[in-house]
Amino acid sequence: MTEPRRSARLLVRRWWPLALAVPLGAAAGAGYAVVAHPSYAADSYVIVVSENPGESATAVNFAQAYGRLAGRPQVLAAAAAETGHSRSELEALVHGTTSPDAPMIEITGTGADPQEAVLTADAVARSLVAFANGSTKETGVRLVPLAAAAEPERPTTPSGRLDVAVGGAAGVLIGALVMMTRRRSDSAAGPAAGAAPVPTAPRPRTAEPGAEPVADPGPEPRPAAGTEVTAEVTAASGTGDTAARAGKAGPAADAAPAESENRTKTVAGSGR
Repeated sequence: MTEPRRSARLLVRRWWPLALAVPLGAAAGAGYAVVAHPSYAADSYVIVVSENPGESATAVNFAQAYGRLAGRPQVLAAAAAETGHSRSELEALVHGTTSPDAPMIEITGTGADPQEAVLTADAVARSLVAFANGSTKETGVRLVPLAAAAEPERPTTPSGRLDVAVGGAAGVLIGALVMMTRRRSDSAAGPAAGAAPVPTAPRPRTAEPGAEPVADPGPEPRPAAGTEVTAEVTAASGTGDTAARAGKAGPAADAAPAESENRTKTVAGSGR
């Protein structure tokens, strides 16, 4: 097998969960974009005006407070009768947004078609204005409609590109989790399957207390082939040489005492 083909097979084995999950996630997002019902959104604007000139900070603070009340039941009571929805339904279709440096409230209404979205946003805006202006003497501010809602040209949801991107991102996450799980299982099974048995060395005998450790001399070396025969021949030859030397020295040893005795007798005779 060639090297490029081997590398390609290795990449496929390692990255196949990610390569499979990303297209499936993108396809699921595209399918949701086709099947999901469209939803439209329209924005209506209300501004907060202070009764006392020069108190812009007060108007901004009240705009923050009324923006939080835009989706509350006490404000949605009048709008529910106008739109034909219940207050619980309007709570899911309407929300208010405010600015930290401007006394303006943005009321966003959603619906299944552009006309319903416009009707919902404008109805809630009018209901909020009526609710806030009922206590102008106590608060010192009043609400004025700034801009009515306009019909949206395209739905806000579903969005084909956004849904495909979200599906692809979900596929990346799922594929990465599968790859991490496979790597952990492989790393856990690898050492258990490929580990070779380690030979156990014999434990040395424990020395007596106070005694010096004695090194193990190991097995006694065996003599090389022919050594025993050579030793026997050498021993036999040494014994023969010793006997021969003793045989040769025998007569000389016997003659030496006789010669010494003759010399003694001669000396003694001459002395007489």
